[in-house]
Amino acid sequence: MFYGMARGLVSAIFHIYFNIKIVGEENIPAEKGGYIIACNHVSNNDPPMVGIVFKGKYTFMAKEELFKSPIFSWLIRKLGAFPVKRGSKDMSVLKNAIDSLNYGRIFVIFPEGTRSKTGELGRPKSGVSLVAVQAKVPVVPVFIKYGKKRIMRRNVLVSIGEKIPGSEFENVEITDKQQIRAVSQRIMGEIAKLKENAPEII
Repeated sequence: MFYGMARGLVSAIFHIYFNIKIVGEENIPAEKGGYIIACNHVSNNDPPMVGIVFKGKYTFMAKEELFKSPIFSWLIRKLGAFPVKRGSKDMSVLKNAIDSLNYGRIFVIFPEGTRSKTGELGRPKSGVSLVAVQAKVPVVPVFIKYGKKRIMRRNVLVSIGEKIPGSEFENVEITDKQQIRAVSQRIMGEIAKLKENAPEII
């Protein structure tokens, strides 16, 4: 109940401040979980923006600094966040992601690992491919673009691509760095296509 109420509140607030245009809405999976959303990262608004476009319960990584406040930590944990230390190779992060997918949640990840200050796509990290290969679940590429800040509402584009089936990862060895790198590049390549074909917004 809390999750649904919180999602509804965030959705209402975002629709007040943002004019959200969705491209590729037909590519949103019918199932409400058990897949990965891989998205570019340009704003702190990206996680909730994804959360109000796709229906289901989410799990996502958040930098550990956000968990210092007890109240805010409690809130974002309730919404599916778990802390991760930047640059850490803590395998519990991978386990949390896979467990959430097994529980039927949507795992949201930003392959670049950090926000882009220029809007250009960065080089993908291995995190997204490690989760996809280990869990062998579909990956849905998403590209978000924000228009200029205005007095009223700010235009936002959320472009959704066709999902990459989990079957593509069945023969990938998780210990093979070259194969893992290729999976990351494959996923990032789909996000790049969405960026290239994205309509202009003001």
